Amino acid sequence: MTLANDLDIEQTRAHFPALRSGHIFADNAGGSQVPKDVVDRISDYLLNTNVQVNVDYSISIQSTQRVAEGRAAAARLLNAAKPEQIILGGSSTANMENLLRQFDGDVNAGDEFILMDGEHEANNGTWKKLAARTGAIIKYWHPVITSPENPFSVVHRVEHLTPLITPKTRVVAFSACSNILGSVVPVKEISKAVRAEAAAKGAQKVDISIDAVAYAPHRRIDVQDWDIDFCMLSFYKVYGPHAAALYVRSPVHPSSSSVAHELVYGSTGILPYLLSLTPINDLQATFDAIASHEKSLVDPLLAFFTHPEQRARGLMIVGSEDAHDIGRVPTISFVIQGENPIPSQEIVKRINRKGGVGIRGYKYSCTTEDGVQLSLDGGVARISLVHYNTVEEVHKIIEILKEIIYT
Repeated sequence: MTLANDLDIEQTRAHFPALRSGHIFADNAGGSQVPKDVVDRISDYLLNTNVQVNVDYSISIQSTQRVAEGRAAAARLLNAAKPEQIILGGSSTANMENLLRQFDGDVNAGDEFILMDGEHEANNGTWKKLAARTGAIIKYWHPVITSPENPFSVVHRVEHLTPLITPKTRVVAFSACSNILGSVVPVKEISKAVRAEAAAKGAQKVDISIDAVAYAPHRRIDVQDWDIDFCMLSFYKVYGPHAAALYVRSPVHPSSSSVAHELVYGSTGILPYLLSLTPINDLQATFDAIASHEKSLVDPLLAFFTHPEQRARGLMIVGSEDAHDIGRVPTISFVIQGENPIPSQEIVKRINRKGGVGIRGYKYSCTTEDGVQLSLDGGVARISLVHYNTVEEVHKIIEILKEIIYT
């Protein structure tokens, strides 16, 4: 029997025509599958309301309303106070680039930007470009190694962030969830700590920028509760089309950049899908159910990767190994080193050549709090699952991994 806070996995998967193929989609951090309702809305817009917006004839009025509905839906997904705080665009990177062009006159030489080391370039890259234009100084929040048996077991701790804050701190930018490490950080706790430390040290204005692109498929976003200034969301990572939304607490930019209107309207199908996953019709209940199901995906993967037999083989997770870590999503990056190493790209090729499952490799580098540069020149192999994946698929992936690494 499916309880109110459980996912009905068969009903969930029925929303996604692509899943009928039997292919195991294990590269969801690169882009999720799309429910039929989202596709239907894109088609409906193009077939019935594909006209210029903001004109006073009836079809244009309907088209304009549909675009407004897209912005309102994004505001609800982010829990923004009002739709006017949402910028829509083709990608999170483009949205941030457009926004930060407005900041050139609001940043002084010597201002300090604190960035998360080894994280998504959509957040870090745009701030680094702004620093180069304005003379701001970049500082990095480095991770720590948590297991003496695994030099790649890196996680970020808030106690290593706050000492970086000074009276010159202007921006603190980090990811709510790593698209490589699979670790969720406590955004609200960090935001509160940052603001308290900044106030104590006399920093005049500190903007907190959150990359929630890899977080959105797994946990609920709440920009108001987090008390942040900017937040990125890519619809195509959270069961939508190739478009993106950016939350800006105090808008200083037009509410939309270049983005296809049919994709904006298509994104309105994300919320109904998510709300359909439990009978409670509540986003928090939905994400609680998602987190519960995802734990059933994470547990067997972590049990396999951390088993002494795999450790002896040189198989190591890049990121947290803690099976009880409530901030762990089913994105698992790993390497095979030791006496008989397998390059990460070769691992990916061998798995993908098996057919019926798709993963990817990813370049990754970071320096730990102790100044240790991780030896990951060959990158990592990454398995990334979401709530429409099944435990049976996890065990199939494990069997393929066993065959590959022990042959």
